[in-house]
Amino acid sequence: MQKIDFATLTRLALASSAVTTPCSCTQVSLLAWTAQPLTLELDRLDDVGTLLDDPYDEPTFTEYHPLGTRYESDDAPIAPRFYPYNRCTVARCTLCGRHYLRYNEAGGYFTEWRIRALQPGLLVDAPL
Repeated sequence: MQKIDFATLTRLALASSAVTTPCSCTQVSLLAWTAQPLTLELDRLDDVGTLLDDPYDEPTFTEYHPLGTRYESDDAPIAPRFYPYNRCTVARCTLCGRHYLRYNEAGGYFTEWRIRALQPGLLVDAPL
């Protein structure tokens, strides 16, 4: 899968934010990280690339919240080098063209796909 750099991520976020077409992918708010809703079928999402730097390296679990946001905050920054973005794929809705960030959350006894809308105003190219 193709690695997406910050400039490309920004371009995809801007394109996504310009989509005004109603779509079933927006039935549930995806501003913050959430479990992938049942209303959003997996076959409706096309992976366009990854934010993972090296598939053989374990990326950091450090989160980026300089203004006191949290993982579940609608306004949490999207910092690709930090968790969970550093484990994400970028997917596009095949019906409307909106872009989303997705990763597989692996807990002690479960795995769950998490999803968040790609929002240009929250992108931060923060170094580790």
